[in-house]
Amino acid sequence: MSLLNDIPLSALHFYLTAPYPCSYLPDLQARSQVATPAFLISTPAYSGLVRHGFRRSGAYTYRPHCDGCHACVPLRVLAKQFTANRSQRRAWAQHAHLEASLHPLQDNAEHYELYQRYQRARHPNGGMDNNDHESYRNFLLQSHVDSLLVEFREQGMLRMVSVIDLLGDGLSSVYTFYEPDLPRARFGVYNVLWQIELCRKLDLDFVYLGYWIEHSRKMAYKTGYQPAQGLIDGVWRTLDKHAMNPDEVESP
Repeated sequence: MSLLNDIPLSALHFYLTAPYPCSYLPDLQARSQVATPAFLISTPAYSGLVRHGFRRSGAYTYRPHCDGCHACVPLRVLAKQFTANRSQRRAWAQHAHLEASLHPLQDNAEHYELYQRYQRARHPNGGMDNNDHESYRNFLLQSHVDSLLVEFREQGMLRMVSVIDLLGDGLSSVYTFYEPDLPRARFGVYNVLWQIELCRKLDLDFVYLGYWIEHSRKMAYKTGYQPAQGLIDGVWRTLDKHAMNPDEVESP
């Protein structure tokens, strides 16, 4: 299989999963292409895989490979060229008082309790609202690449947690969960803006936001951060802001 020049292909193997129900588009079946073995996917190798549309869930590195469907478009924001719109500037100002601190991945009871409440409130019946502690650890706390856990606190109270991977050319946003019981808060928007700002401080080029799916309300918000590029037919191309107003869709 020919994939990348900067990954030792002799050490990596790729296989296709069996079809499974799509999490984002109803009544469709999904498949994934998985890179193995996980312990050989170091940060340099993973950086190359991300540039070719892969991302990770725990130690599981994959990209969509669905039969007859190409709805999942890998998306990255050009951090150095990014300009916030008016709504994003309001969200930034609204939460500018949050205190962010960087940590290694860690199993923390306070984090897990917030994660459970977030899943029950934001994604009921989505499968992850019933995650036990082991599933949570496997999903967020297992990594063979350079990863950070970011806490956001307000007067000492935990408001948001984000897991980020450090890549050769940018940051990859793994997952973010936050306090669900503050309806006027815009933590998801603020978090993306914070990651863009961190990317700039580290002199990196891109914030990888995972997959954009045009007809999935949960994923459509990502084109609201401009300029953005999508990986289409193996080439990173400019993605214009979608007709749906992404500012009305809170980041998951």
